[in-house]
Amino acid sequence: MAGSSPEIVRKPRADAVRNRERVLEAAKAVFSAGGSEASLEAVARHAGVGIGTLYRHFPTREALYEAVYRREVEQLGDLAEQLQCAPEPVAALRRWLRANVEFVATKKGMVAALALVAHGSTELHAYSFDRLTKAIGTLLARAVAAGAIRDDISAEDVLRALIGMCYMHDQPGWQTTALRLLDVFVDGLRVQPAGKAAAAMPARKAGRKARRQA
Repeated sequence: MAGSSPEIVRKPRADAVRNRERVLEAAKAVFSAGGSEASLEAVARHAGVGIGTLYRHFPTREALYEAVYRREVEQLGDLAEQLQCAPEPVAALRRWLRANVEFVATKKGMVAALALVAHGSTELHAYSFDRLTKAIGTLLARAVAAGAIRDDISAEDVLRALIGMCYMHDQPGWQTTALRLLDVFVDGLRVQPAGKAAAAMPARKAGRKARRQA
């Protein structure tokens, strides 16, 4: 309409931003301990804010779950960006993958809580898959460019393998197994020198023949 002034978008106050971050940190801790059944009142107490403040930022439990989930995904994405400066690209890729396993291991209760909202939101699932795939892609591309990793595997392949390794996160001792499998997986991606690869072929063929004869 003629003569109307443009709408002014106001930035959140600094204390409101701080309160939101405190609630997210508290939710991460409380959900990690209590899972999806943890009360929002417990989150508010842990954050040192009133329940009204929590609801102003996150009107529903699902909204809080989603915000925590997005924050964790962003932090994993940020870690990938930081690791791009690491001197050894394969070690950087391995470190990022291990960080995901460590995340699941130390926050099992929160993983269960976040799974509820992630599985119920197609958009959120697409966002997290895209963000994590891009994170892997940057590390993988660097390792491929260095000639250290084979070039016939995609970031999506790596992410699906990682998800598979963490699938049994509710079983005793799963983390040790997952980290061992992760190392086997990453080592299998390495490009071997031509002579070493050729020398390994007869041994692999002999092993297969022995298994058939057994």
